[in-house]
Amino acid sequence: MAEIGAGTQMVILFFVLLALRLPVAFALGLSALYAMWVLGFGLDLVGDLIAAGIARFSLLAIPFFILAGTLMGSLGIAERMVRFFRVLVGALPGGMGIVGTVVCLFWGAVSGSGPASVAAIGPLIVKGMEEDGYPRGFAAGLVCTGAALSIVIPPSIGLVIYGVIAETSISELFIAAIIPGLSMGLLMLLTLPFAGKHKTGRGAASLEKLMPQPHAELPYGKRLWRSFLDAFWGLLTPVVILGGIYSGAFTATEAAIVATVYALLVGGLVYRTLSLSGLYKSLVEASASSAVVMLVVAYAGLFGWVVTVDDLIGQYSSLLIGLSDNQWVILLVIMLVLLVAGMFMDAITIMFISLPIFLPVAREMGWDPVWFGVLVMVNLAIGLFTPPVGINLYVAANITRLPLERIARGALPFLLTSFVGLALIAAFPQLSRFLVDALR
Repeated sequence: MAEIGAGTQMVILFFVLLALRLPVAFALGLSALYAMWVLGFGLDLVGDLIAAGIARFSLLAIPFFILAGTLMGSLGIAERMVRFFRVLVGALPGGMGIVGTVVCLFWGAVSGSGPASVAAIGPLIVKGMEEDGYPRGFAAGLVCTGAALSIVIPPSIGLVIYGVIAETSISELFIAAIIPGLSMGLLMLLTLPFAGKHKTGRGAASLEKLMPQPHAELPYGKRLWRSFLDAFWGLLTPVVILGGIYSGAFTATEAAIVATVYALLVGGLVYRTLSLSGLYKSLVEASASSAVVMLVVAYAGLFGWVVTVDDLIGQYSSLLIGLSDNQWVILLVIMLVLLVAGMFMDAITIMFISLPIFLPVAREMGWDPVWFGVLVMVNLAIGLFTPPVGINLYVAANITRLPLERIARGALPFLLTSFVGLALIAAFPQLSRFLVDALR
């Protein structure tokens, strides 16, 4: 490998370590350490580089958004929202499919993480859809797809990381992702009548044993109003978070802290479901999830440093630009790389490896970094439920005890319509720019 540069050796070693089933964070760290040794740098730099990689104020949004989502689940806020949507549309024919889609989208505005969304709401939605007559594999596939949009719909952990890497306004990214995220959800709803064949249509009654519905004896209108009041403070969460960001009351990073405090206040003062033991459990769970993400971020800092020092950015970006004079060809290549990478790696790792190479290309092409960020996120969202290593598929397989292949087949119709949504967002940047420009 003498003719191959240290940076390229590092990339090859990284994929070899992944193939050997080494955890992503350690594969990043070990391959970067190897490249530093080849380049002749001492290990005394490692500590400073890791510290510099994670010592960014914007990254504080990650653990706090994770904690906010964990609290929303443990304090019963999520359950109340599911109940409201059940009453709202659950009585329609095939209504639990609509409920599942809507709840996945709404939960995305709370969680910001695809796998976390599958774990939090997957059991409820799959159970309800199955009893409503949907095949269990199809129900699991719908949850995988809807939960994947958690990294598109703000507040998104993926958009936070993109904003940090690209040095782009995270608030603008959040605003820009609203219409594309909802458009992808709408395409899911339009897919249901053609792909989601169900038999019973029992709808709102289907989850009664798993999650009893209060005021079931009341007429529909009154039951809907009661369930709305019961879920009101949870439904207000995205309004508080996004409204505060868009109004300029606080930044996207500060919004994560506001979301955490808001969840504690709602759970402690309104629903009175907050307890010391529950809070401790939520803190432990959020800490473990945050540690996994931040460990990847820390070692990705080492990886990125080698990429810069060995000029991989210049080499690979020049190679990309030299492929064609047509910017759409280059964009297609970038999207294909992201889609294929998403089949094997998690979104955060892909961003840290690929964005330092793709962003200079985007600037050279004159692409809007906000639109490009949303496009990247939609690509990575599709990767979350694409075999062979779509993370959402594995989480769904764990909670449903179904074979991965069966869930992947269930997600296939949504995969096809997701490609349609991706093409629309790529072809019409106005979908991403409309709200950003309107709110300026």
